[in-house]
Order: sequence, then structure tokens, then C-alpha cells
Amino acid sequence: REGDPWSGDMAFPGGRLQPEDLSTRAAAERETLEETGVDLKQYGRFHTRLSDLLTRHHSRWRPMVITPYVYEWQGPSSVMLNHEVQQVVWVPLSFLSKTENQSTLPWRTPLGTLNMPCCRYQDYCIWGLSYSMLQELLRSKPM
Repeated sequence: REGDPWSGDMAFPGGRLQPEDLSTRAAAERETLEETGVDLKQYGRFHTRLSDLLTRHHSRWRPMVITPYVYEWQGPSSVMLNHEVQQVVWVPLSFLSKTENQSTLPWRTPLGTLNMPCCRYQDYCIWGLSYSMLQELLRSKPM
């Protein structure tokens, strides 16, 4: 999306809590279904809630809390993408946990270039908040 510095980056489905959502978990399930067609209520096996992450929208100063949830997918691999998602990539957890798949991504800031930790999968790079969530998941007990 024009004006969004992270468009084109890999990310988990996400969005905002809506008045009809009974919980942040319900919002996560709804947003995942809306963006990808992945129905966590029907085919997902809930595992855990990861730690909240505090960040901010790139165009606002007000903080934003991200609440990640982890599910084991037990359904079809086909998806129905909406306008926010270009494609879905299924990455094995075993790949994500291997040291040889960890790397860095140079990220330019007004103060200079930072080498951000990331995981590279095929031609994809998982970094930033998504990488942080995955690292917490991989440090937790095995599923």
C-alpha cells in the first residue's frame, strides 16, 4: 500500500479490536479469517497467547499493543486473500528454529543503518515484530 513503509514485508494477520469482538483472541481469529480465509475457529487448535508487544503505528505517536496468539493449523492449506495480503507462506517451525537460517537485515533509519535480526526462508525475510513473536514461540515449550 502506498505510504506504508512495511508493505511487502512478511507479517502475521492483524488488525484492530472491534466493538463486536468479545476479546483480543476473538479479534485475532476474525482478522485472520478476513485477511486470509484461514478459519482458526474451525481448523485451528489454540496453543497459547504470547506476550503483548508495545509499538506504534508509523504515522502516529500513540502506542499500540499487539497481542499474539498461537494456533496449530489442522485444515486445508488453501486460502482466500483479501486486498491487504498478497500471498500466504507456510514455514515449518523446524526451519525457523535452526541457527543456520538466522541472519540480519540492514534497515535504514534517519540515524543510520541498523542490522536487524531476521530469519530467511526461500526468498522471504521474517523480521521486526513478526520475528520477535516467533523467537518467543521458539523459546517456549514445544508444541
